[in-house]
Amino acid sequence: MTKPRILQIGSLTGHPPADAELAARYEVLELWKAADPQAFLREHADSIEVIATSANIGCKAEVIQALPKLRAICSWGVGYDSIDVDLAKSRGVIVSNTPDVLNDCVADLAWGLLIACARNIAWGDRFVRANHWENKVGGLTLGTRVSGKKLGVVGLGRIGEAIARRGQGFDMQVAYHNRRARPEVPYEYKDSLVDLATWSDFLVIATVGGASTRGLINESVLRALGPKGILVNIARGSVIDEPAMVQVLSEGALGGAGLDVFDKEPKVPDALKTMNNVVLMPHVASATHETRRAMTDCLLDNLSSFFANGQVMTPVE
Repeated sequence: MTKPRILQIGSLTGHPPADAELAARYEVLELWKAADPQAFLREHADSIEVIATSANIGCKAEVIQALPKLRAICSWGVGYDSIDVDLAKSRGVIVSNTPDVLNDCVADLAWGLLIACARNIAWGDRFVRANHWENKVGGLTLGTRVSGKKLGVVGLGRIGEAIARRGQGFDMQVAYHNRRARPEVPYEYKDSLVDLATWSDFLVIATVGGASTRGLINESVLRALGPKGILVNIARGSVIDEPAMVQVLSEGALGGAGLDVFDKEPKVPDALKTMNNVVLMPHVASATHETRRAMTDCLLDNLSSFFANGQVMTPVE
């Protein structure tokens, strides 16, 4: 039996078995291995109806425009700011992602960063490994209590809600900022980001990426959070004005930051690497065996569903 053909834009390195599982089910055209990608697209343009990609790799306008018979883009990952969704929709191309399956692991990491930053866990680990404790080099650093404090969430979607629920387990007051208020949730709505930051002890960013949120967390918001406030970002690096964050942290006008994402990753500002009140992670919020397995399964289900009936299981609306 002839396998359906798909174009895979890049290797799904976030889950090593994924490439082989795609190849077992489909005839995969591997764009990332082509010496001349544009020539490769021209050669196969009339036979490509479906693209497989990821949130990190995305799908640019020039790829969509090069494929006149394209009908679906199935992405591995929840974010879709790296895909030209508007162009795809204008062409009648369905776009899917892998939502929900990663909510808990991303929320868990947000809380890991929050606690690590508040309680100086990364600093303490370095302190012990360097034998400073044993050799009585320097003094211990006091941290910040987490329980009973005020938690602000920017973006109360699926992941934001999972983060907020965990806050209740720490006896925290929870408030949020969203594009619109959600009267059905038990949290206070703040219609101003500055007001939310001023109110919060911890501010967690869980909003979508893309042009609409670039620089949303600007210098005014960062200064409103203040010298005792802690910022956590598991969304997209572009959401924060990164130079402003570095400046405010350098001044001591922001208490600390736990960051899994960066504006120009994998490049991280060198200044952040020298700060003991900053915890850095390499964009791994969904990187658990269980979640990456579920993401791959969701991608495969979307592809299978499309080839079976022309629809996907989790469309980007």
